[in-house]
Amino acid sequence: MYAFSEEQLQLRDAVRRFLDDKSTTQQTRALLDSAESYESLTYKSLLTDLGVGGIHVPEIYGGAGLSYVELGIVLEEMGRNLYPSPFFSSNVLAINALLLAGSEEQKSEILPQLIGGELVGTVALYESSNQIDLHNISSGVSQSRFSGTKTFITNGSDAELVVLVTRSEDQEIGFYLVRVPNENVECREIESLDTTRPLSEMSFNDVSVELLLGSDGNTFTAFIDLALIALSNEMVGGSQALLDSAVEYAKSRVQFGRSIDSMQAIKHKCADLLLEVELAKSAAYRAAQAVTDSESTISEFASLAKVAANEAYMQAAKDTIQVHGGIGFTWENDTHLWYRRAKSSEVFLGTSSTHQERFLQCHVQANGGS
Repeated sequence: MYAFSEEQLQLRDAVRRFLDDKSTTQQTRALLDSAESYESLTYKSLLTDLGVGGIHVPEIYGGAGLSYVELGIVLEEMGRNLYPSPFFSSNVLAINALLLAGSEEQKSEILPQLIGGELVGTVALYESSNQIDLHNISSGVSQSRFSGTKTFITNGSDAELVVLVTRSEDQEIGFYLVRVPNENVECREIESLDTTRPLSEMSFNDVSVELLLGSDGNTFTAFIDLALIALSNEMVGGSQALLDSAVEYAKSRVQFGRSIDSMQAIKHKCADLLLEVELAKSAAYRAAQAVTDSESTISEFASLAKVAANEAYMQAAKDTIQVHGGIGFTWENDTHLWYRRAKSSEVFLGTSSTHQERFLQCHVQANGGS
């Protein structure tokens, strides 16, 4: 079992208390019925008052200077509460892109704004052709200008800074900055299953872009690895929330004169699910530790964590609905909110089959092709 330090446990407790108070399912449901995708005051309070806005960012750029393990703890608690905000888009994806590829000037200027919530960022990665192979990006920049369409952009409508991932003129995958709103950029909301994490499609019409300094294929791989590990930690938080919900309901639901948690079929289902969730947690925690320790096998751990998180989250969603019986399928029950997030996260940044193949490829390469 992975063991956290006393300081890390205190961080978890502080984030959990904050989210339990500020991000209940009632508040999330109210947001779904409003025109806003997140509550900005709560978001900024989380970033600044708790200091998690740049928890893994070096102190020289205004961050807390902690590791990816601490970021994973924060994301796990957000996943547990299904916290709706641009944190994953802005404080994980956009910040990671800048840390990996930005110049000192770009990092010094932009990172403090993202950390404090004065600026909301996102990353435009997906094209219709690269939902399975993340390296299959066909669009490209010509003479510092870009035309094309990017889709499945998380919190795109909230963003003021877009990190565009596309091909450079020498066909390397590059990272480029685009400020929005921009008269040459059109953003459209996409109807998606998970309404707590809004998706957008952006059309770029001959827009001027600013190249990030360290753009190349290795940087892109590192970016994907970090994104996968962050997402996996968030997913195991959601898995645990569903498991807790199933167990709590089983204890309180009485059928044929006894609580259903005393029935063997329910016991086995919850026990099997506990094993799935704990295995996924171990994979996600280990992957975050690999980043902290700068290990050479980060890509393997990242894909392994995503596969484990996919399986655990979807199984937790299905089993929790079954344990709740007929009420589990209703809108009034909260289970469907986590089910939607589980399904959207399962395919985001690659399905299980994609990452099983990626894991094997990375493992073979790491062992000299044997």
